Amino acid sequence: MRKIIAATFVSLDGVMQAPGGPEEDPVGGFKFGGWTFHYFDEVAGAAMGELFSKPFALLLGRRTYDIFAAYWPYQKDPIADAFNPATKYVATHRPDTLTWQNTQWLGPDVVAGLRQLKQEDGPDLLIQGSGNLIQTLLANGLIDEIRLMIFPLLLGKGKRLFGDDAMPAAFNLTKSQTSSTGVIMATYERGGEIKTGSFAQQEPSEAELERRRNWK
Repeated sequence: MRKIIAATFVSLDGVMQAPGGPEEDPVGGFKFGGWTFHYFDEVAGAAMGELFSKPFALLLGRRTYDIFAAYWPYQKDPIADAFNPATKYVATHRPDTLTWQNTQWLGPDVVAGLRQLKQEDGPDLLIQGSGNLIQTLLANGLIDEIRLMIFPLLLGKGKRLFGDDAMPAAFNLTKSQTSSTGVIMATYERGGEIKTGSFAQQEPSEAELERRRNWK
């Protein structure tokens, strides 16, 4: 079975909008486009290279597809060499305008289309950017692995990685490293259901019982 892997840049307060440059995605008056630029070093670069070193197909929302399709076909570097020949599966209501080579429409029902793709033979499906698509897939329990590059800054506003409708699930940290600039690169794989417990004493005080009554 193919895995769906979400790999994204994120700030400490969960913002993922426009990491690459000021003109990438200024929607909503976002002023900090390009916030990752000054944090890349050899360690972060090597982590990016490792991510794209294995066979993959790209899984993209429409906005990220448009950003990539206007940029990567015109670049000459290792990431372009990986992205351009890869199969791209795109969630969109305008399939007739998908012109980047090797691009396929996911169909009118994205969730059903991806459930089918996961059952087929082929490389893993790698999501880049595509915040709305990530949230849709999290809400349907379809993401198998999350790879985050967590940057040491607060952006205050902007599009966030996780929405309120994500399906609750536990994840296991399987790999992590830190760059010289403080970027944490962490890989998480699904770890089953969330387990809960309590640190409270077995016999709560009367004050604690009163607090609970007041909070209901």
